[in-house]
Amino acid sequence: MTAQTIPLSLAGSGSSAERWLNAIDEPVESLYLHVPFCFHKCHYCDFYSFVDTQDRQPAFTDALILEVRRLADFASRGRPEAGKPSLSTLFVGGGTPSLLRTNLWERLLGALHESFRFKPDAEFTVECNPETVTPDLIRALRAGGVNRVSIGAQSFEARHLKTLERWHDPANVQRALRLAAEGGIERRNIDLIFAVPGQSIDEWRGDLERALALDPGVEHLSCYALTYEPNTAMTQRLRLGQFTPMDDETESEMYRLTVSILRDRGYNRYEVSNFARPGAECRHNLAYWRHRQWLAAGPSASTHVAGARWKNIPRLSEWLESIAANRGISAVVDLETPDEGRALRERIMLGLRLSEGLESAPLLSRAAMHGADTRLLRVAQKYADTGAMTMSGERWALTDEGFLIADSIAAELMSAVRC
Repeated sequence: MTAQTIPLSLAGSGSSAERWLNAIDEPVESLYLHVPFCFHKCHYCDFYSFVDTQDRQPAFTDALILEVRRLADFASRGRPEAGKPSLSTLFVGGGTPSLLRTNLWERLLGALHESFRFKPDAEFTVECNPETVTPDLIRALRAGGVNRVSIGAQSFEARHLKTLERWHDPANVQRALRLAAEGGIERRNIDLIFAVPGQSIDEWRGDLERALALDPGVEHLSCYALTYEPNTAMTQRLRLGQFTPMDDETESEMYRLTVSILRDRGYNRYEVSNFARPGAECRHNLAYWRHRQWLAAGPSASTHVAGARWKNIPRLSEWLESIAANRGISAVVDLETPDEGRALRERIMLGLRLSEGLESAPLLSRAAMHGADTRLLRVAQKYADTGAMTMSGERWALTDEGFLIADSIAAELMSAVRC
């Protein structure tokens, strides 16, 4: 099985993507929306985003609303009761969603409520840049049901922000959080990045301490090691020798420090890079890591339903054309049709990211169907013997030291079930 690109001419009725949308046989209660606009492209970012010089925000919003309404038709499949489909989690990422103009946000939020019913405890998150949060925006978001914001702080050191090509005043992180809190958005997260070239352990400790001292506070922190993704400006600068990347030993020490400090302050690591006070975990992202189904709208947004995966076409102009031509169904790329072996490997890769780990019995049962349960158990036992994993009860989970080599452990476990 290989990934496919579905041409524009085939992206409408009868396309492979629509085939799998029609194959949904149980309610889908998670939705992701992608807003690609940025006022500056950060050098480390590999998400689809760009500086739009043509002011296509209105056209984008019109198309996104059309796609949302069409997806609502599929989200209710398998649901016994009549009426609008329900959402448990909704996440708007980018790009910089907070760059979308307030009047367009109001239109989008209205369309979401017309198309879906939000469950009473639904989690609705919007990513925000500190510089683009305004009182009017917060009022519009809260009126539309948004109850969680994620602020891209990345660092409180101007020197490191410059390295990352992030152009915001660190002081505006607290200003944005205060506006959100005063506007009634109770759940707040900030993103931080460590292992930035030239960053010291003490500077990273300072970033953590400043994040914990924010007033109002945050109940969730996402702490990512800088990753050099292909085709980013950051990776190109690395190839040109413009800076020296962080050495593995120092990066590992920074990660250990992160876990220690946040754990002492009451933030549990529930995923490799995510820490939250009890009950404040990001439920939308947990749906990804627990291999649940979700729908997605917007250019480059990824969908996972009925065992299939695909991405909407990652070019705004072509996405706009396909939405208009095909009644709200996007052209897609990288279509992966259902495959039990791939699904098993994905469960291993995603489940090991979580502190809760993997349920061992269903995992071994699925592996047995491929004649791979003995190999899988042998690899898991090897890492349990070294102290990198625990195999107590009905779950396999990584230890603190295991998380430092999570990718290697996941790769070996996945290789054990590859047929």
